[in-house]
Amino acid sequence: MPLSWNEIKDRALQFSRDWADETAEDPEAKSFLDAFFNVFGITRRRVATFEHRVKKIDGKDGYIDLLWKGTLLIEHKSRGKDLDRAFTQAKDYFPGIKERDLPRYILVSDFARFRLYDLEEGEQREFPLADLHLNVNLFGFMAGYRTVTYKEQDPVNIRAAERMGLLHDRLQEIGYTGHALESYLVRLLFCLFADDTGIFETRQFQELIEQRTAEDGQDLAQWLDTLFQVFDTREDRRLKTLDEQLAAFPYVNGRLFAERLPTAAFDRTMRETLLDCCGLDWGRISPAIFGSLFQSVMGGTQEGKQRRRQIGAHYTTEKNILKLIGPLFLDDLRTEFERVKAQPKRLREFHERLQHLCFLDPACGCGNFLVIAYRELRLLELDVLNALSAESIKRTGVMELPLGLCNVDQFYGIEIEDFPAQIAQTALWMMDHQMNTLVSIATGKRFSRIPLTTSATIVHGNALQIDWRDVVKPADLSYILGNPPFGGKKEQSELQKADMALVFKGVKGAGVLDLVSAWYVKAAEYMAKNTSINTAFVSTNSITQGEQVGILWPGLLARGAKIHFAHRTFQWSSEARGKAAVHCVIVGFGLFDNPNTRLFDYETPHSEPHAVKVANINPYLVDARNIVLPNRKTPLSAVPQMMEGSALIDNGHLLLTDTEAQTLRETHSESAAWIRPFVNGDNFINGRQGWCLWLKDADPTNLRKCQPVMERIARVRQFRQESGRGATVALANTPAMFGEIRQPEGCYLFVPKTSSERRQYIPIGFMPPDHIINNTSLFVDSADQFHFGVISSAMHMAWMRSVCGRLESRYRYSVGIVYNNFPWPQFPTDKQRYAIESAAQAVLDARAQHPGATLAALYDPLTMPPDLVKTHRKLDAAVDAAYSKKKFSGDSDRVAFLFERYQQLVCPPVQGLGCVLNTRRYPPVGSRAPI
Repeated sequence: MPLSWNEIKDRALQFSRDWADETAEDPEAKSFLDAFFNVFGITRRRVATFEHRVKKIDGKDGYIDLLWKGTLLIEHKSRGKDLDRAFTQAKDYFPGIKERDLPRYILVSDFARFRLYDLEEGEQREFPLADLHLNVNLFGFMAGYRTVTYKEQDPVNIRAAERMGLLHDRLQEIGYTGHALESYLVRLLFCLFADDTGIFETRQFQELIEQRTAEDGQDLAQWLDTLFQVFDTREDRRLKTLDEQLAAFPYVNGRLFAERLPTAAFDRTMRETLLDCCGLDWGRISPAIFGSLFQSVMGGTQEGKQRRRQIGAHYTTEKNILKLIGPLFLDDLRTEFERVKAQPKRLREFHERLQHLCFLDPACGCGNFLVIAYRELRLLELDVLNALSAESIKRTGVMELPLGLCNVDQFYGIEIEDFPAQIAQTALWMMDHQMNTLVSIATGKRFSRIPLTTSATIVHGNALQIDWRDVVKPADLSYILGNPPFGGKKEQSELQKADMALVFKGVKGAGVLDLVSAWYVKAAEYMAKNTSINTAFVSTNSITQGEQVGILWPGLLARGAKIHFAHRTFQWSSEARGKAAVHCVIVGFGLFDNPNTRLFDYETPHSEPHAVKVANINPYLVDARNIVLPNRKTPLSAVPQMMEGSALIDNGHLLLTDTEAQTLRETHSESAAWIRPFVNGDNFINGRQGWCLWLKDADPTNLRKCQPVMERIARVRQFRQESGRGATVALANTPAMFGEIRQPEGCYLFVPKTSSERRQYIPIGFMPPDHIINNTSLFVDSADQFHFGVISSAMHMAWMRSVCGRLESRYRYSVGIVYNNFPWPQFPTDKQRYAIESAAQAVLDARAQHPGATLAALYDPLTMPPDLVKTHRKLDAAVDAAYSKKKFSGDSDRVAFLFERYQQLVCPPVQGLGCVLNTRRYPPVGSRAPI
């Protein structure tokens, strides 16, 4: 058991006095260093060797004064000698030391002075012998106390993950698989962590392997089996003849080592791999990134990667986890602490309340969210302890440590996979140990929870099938949080689809919902039993956009759900190997009103968020009333209908490249009438030319004479006949036709379905009727400059950004949600209409001034021409004026206004008439204009 800091300081002071007059290196250096180790309660012989021989870079033998493998190298000199030279001499030994044995610290001394180098942090500290008691905290690594600053990209995390992955893969190759392998690895992870953090004596586990097991690895598994049994046996119940080195290990308990696992098998390479793992500094690895280790361990095979995708695992950085737990509970608790910290009675009541807060992650994976939440709770508690200690010292002169501290049994989780559930529980124990170390440092008194007497409750089960009340009673719970599996409709397994059907029984259209939405419903049902619970989930942004809003949120709002805070779309980064970019939102909600409603917005998905206090956050994550838009079949206002273009369903056989189109015209002149420009969103925006065969009105006799076209028609017929879809097979009867024909007969307004989120305006334009539009794009027939102007305005763009779906972060414009629900200007005057039409034409004219530029270039925010910017600003002002006399402060103001207008249109306050829709039609105006 490590000494308390108070005792260490007393020993350091006595050591300084005992050695104040020593000067000569050779006679007394070893005694000096033995006594120095004793200051920290360490027997030097157990951990370090004198005169350790190594081969220097010049091939000659060198002798290190003292080497503690993997931790500390000491070069000691006589009083007054050059310490810079001593440090250079110490570094010269490094080429002869195994990589896993390289020390993190170098200490050089001349009896009178100490200089400590931290090679990882690139720091050094020097002080006289007399001040050792003032600097003992620098040697926390010797005493078993460590304060660590975790770095998300710390290379040691990556090395640890990769080396554990190698060990996992090798054990799997020899047939040690399944639950046994997963449990075995969790135990090894615990041992590696314990070896570097004071749970074991420093490097106790590594030394057992190095000193007692054969180099060929053949007996390693038997030693580990015995060690695991030792961990599960109280000291007073162990055999009296137990090997001394084994008996020196502590009793761990906590059920981690209770199960008897099959004996594994190791070889020389596997033993070296485990020793390489031991050589890493596991004290620097945050338990919060154990999910990353899990992903690396499980990622060695294609099967593992596929399995990980199916269960929806996402591994997250601490920074992103804090985005959720901050506004969920931590910010408010920190604010309350600042308010009561100078009031001892209220502070003690606050501390007691911290010990009764309970947390549930119903899709906890490896426990990242629970571990970080526990860490932040303990750090807050540490501030409370410091304040209480200062008060008790002021009052009585004695530091009083409260009897109770926050503990891991305040945390609950549900996890569908066994291995990550084990890691989650172990990671919480590890974080508990690190926090207890901080308490020990702060109070000067040793505080430890080994053996483990309490544990988090991590249930291995399917969260969508089990009753969460069986995991933790609603009356006991304070917060629900986490990162449930995302799982879009196409990515869901058959089991997940069955789970969705169970949760959304009777909900029309629920088949399109992302898997994460089921956790919202389960949470809302659970919270009904305790309406003071707060919940926050990381989610796909899809559940707050497009058609999914109208399916998921009506039920949640009917249960009384109110959004308390939200992060709008941002890119969710991960610690995992091979991480993919995922665009997410965070939604925090409860069944009660929150006066501190906050909306976190991002300029781009990669930006830092900025928070705004708002009156209300609706399901589209905008500051507006709680309105859910239906997937409307026709426009809310009396405007021309928007439709999808024609669908080919031809496997590409009716499409032509420039070269194919030119060759066909030259060899078969009759085909010129059938070859039409083919336009989709990509061609339209990027100025590319595509072609198609439009045979709708082609003469059959002429068609039969054109062999190249007939061959293409035959291939279309074959493709359709071979389809597994009955409707497509039926289309084989008309192979010369597009599968679905919706081509406008006159000029039409072209609207791309997908557009970059970087653009302030979606590029929209008029197209002639001979340009065939496909079904990946949208069009408005019989549109004029007024319609073009309103759709192209900042008002409509703000609406679109708020309610449209997204493809990753790109805008996904839709007819039923965006266009058909859009509240057009209700009764524009002739003057307002003319102003919009004139401004719209000016936008088209400004585009025409740049004939060589694509729409992609014209609407890139970095290259948009000033004249085009100016005309769009005038159009924005004209459209705004048609809605209201007051000026809008920005897009948020516009969106709030539009939701209010939508509510008035759907159900205006007309006494006795119920809901009345605006049915006024706009008179025909103006002529259509080309791009």
